[in-house]
Amino acid sequence: MRISALVGVAVEVATNKARAANSFRTSTLTLAADTQAGKSMSGIRDAPRMLTVGGGVLIDGGGSSFGAIGVSGAPGGEADDVCAQAGLKAIAEAIEF
Repeated sequence: MRISALVGVAVEVATNKARAANSFRTSTLTLAADTQAGKSMSGIRDAPRMLTVGGGVLIDGGGSSFGAIGVSGAPGGEADDVCAQAGLKAIAEAIEF
């Protein structure tokens, strides 16, 4: 598959990761662990646009929450999470009050 064909999918996946992190006020890596089969929250994996794979993290600063960032396209959720954390680090000074 051509990379250009994957861009649209990566954008949708990143958006869904950010949405999941923001909705549950936690990272999608944490959600991935908390929603494993057999856990009490496993049913949320079936919710529309719910993506519980690393790469979705909250944007907090100055005691407030601004939303979430979602990253997709790295080779795996843990690598996406590293990229999301790097993005947060890059803007950390700007969002602290």
